[in-house]
Amino acid sequence: MENLNLKLIYRFLGITAALNGVFMWLAIPFSIYFKEESIWGILNSGIITVTLGLLLFFFNKPQNNNLQKKEGYLIVTLGWLTLTFTGMLPYLLTGAIPSITDALFETISGYSTTGSSILTDIESMPKGILFWRSATHWIGGMGIIVLTIAILPLLGIGGMQLFMAEAPGPSADKLHPRITDTAKRLWLIYFSLTIIEFLLLKVAGMTWFDAINHAMATLSTGGFSTKNASVAYWNGSPIIQYIIILFMFIAGTNFVLTYFALKGKIKKVIESEEFNYYLFGILGISALVAVLIIFFQDPNLKTTIEHPMTLGKTESAIRHSLFSVISVVTTTGFVSADFTQWGFFATAIFFSLFFVGGSAGSTSGGIKIVRHIVMLKNSFLEFKKSLHPNAIIPVRYDGKAVNQTIVFNILSFFILYMLIFILGSVILAMFGLDIKSALGATASSLGNIGPAIGSVSPVDNFSHLSTGAKWFCSFLMLIGRLELFTVLILLTPFFWKKN
Repeated sequence: MENLNLKLIYRFLGITAALNGVFMWLAIPFSIYFKEESIWGILNSGIITVTLGLLLFFFNKPQNNNLQKKEGYLIVTLGWLTLTFTGMLPYLLTGAIPSITDALFETISGYSTTGSSILTDIESMPKGILFWRSATHWIGGMGIIVLTIAILPLLGIGGMQLFMAEAPGPSADKLHPRITDTAKRLWLIYFSLTIIEFLLLKVAGMTWFDAINHAMATLSTGGFSTKNASVAYWNGSPIIQYIIILFMFIAGTNFVLTYFALKGKIKKVIESEEFNYYLFGILGISALVAVLIIFFQDPNLKTTIEHPMTLGKTESAIRHSLFSVISVVTTTGFVSADFTQWGFFATAIFFSLFFVGGSAGSTSGGIKIVRHIVMLKNSFLEFKKSLHPNAIIPVRYDGKAVNQTIVFNILSFFILYMLIFILGSVILAMFGLDIKSALGATASSLGNIGPAIGSVSPVDNFSHLSTGAKWFCSFLMLIGRLELFTVLILLTPFFWKKN
């Protein structure tokens, strides 16, 4: 511990807490508008959080502002824990979720953009709390860590170590050479797209309150809804669902490519291998699921939460299949229909999609498409190397040779991910879940997806889980959001050894 810059760590956690408290106060106007008593709980939560943040900031002045990798990993993990433990205060102090376990689960599900919930009647919740619930998605989506990087230069602190710990994916593309400018551009794109979707949803027929909440949940690929039936509530308004489909797709795309597209550099988007796999993979799988719905679905089964889908309507089948596939691939978790009611084969397809994830550099969770591309290419190269053992054949991605170190990192990530999935499923089964539900809950929590299979299907939630199971799922959501290594490295003995 002696070689760690602890005061710098505490100071950063103070900034994180203070910003989180300010975000809480943004929910107050909603409580005032809807004349709710929850205003006092939200106000007090913000006061406590901001005060804690300011105390940590002003009473910890480091002798130097040099930020090393060790501090970076600690700050990111502890920063997310700070967000979680302060972010649960509005639920507890308003009495909306009186249980600490349930409040923590809902909060970390929000910040990790998982979207799993323990709420059984969402529509009865105070509007101020529902806004805060969606705001946790929006904050976590891009990462308040990245937002703070834009502020760190004011403190004389460099932010690259934090950015790498927050986004440890294989892609190192940046919009601008300076990491602070990258953070600003990312947030500008993120904020702008949220506003645009809000306006489109409002014009399409949503109330302004529903529109702003769903816009925040979509761009963050979170999935919290203001309705018990999720987006299935608007099954009578296809235009609303198509708008959400479009923005889920954008949110699951690498934000660097989105930036290039907005700058008119469409060629860079078209030439991206990951984007092509992402686009055509979604279209192909959606077409297959639509065929399954139209030709193989039991007509007596209800395929949506509230309304039976008329199988003769091709548009309806295409829309629901496209919505569900994009929702799962991007790990958004919105629900327009219960895909577990489309037959065993369709359920198996969706379960396999739990392990895909969106694009690197997006707000999506999961393994990420680029990792699958590199692993597949590396596997095919092994066949070539078997025939030509002396040949030096590198893995190529986007026309460039991939460093072998990155290939090994991706392979180790995948192996670790699958080991955690297997072990997590066993642990949840020990907590009393049937094997199908244990597999679904583990895959969903680790991949930050939301709806799963079994007793945690799209029409169910996580409220019935035991206390231990909820805490364990919360842990899986955290390590999944921070892509395993950032959190798990803290549990290794060599991390704490002096350099």
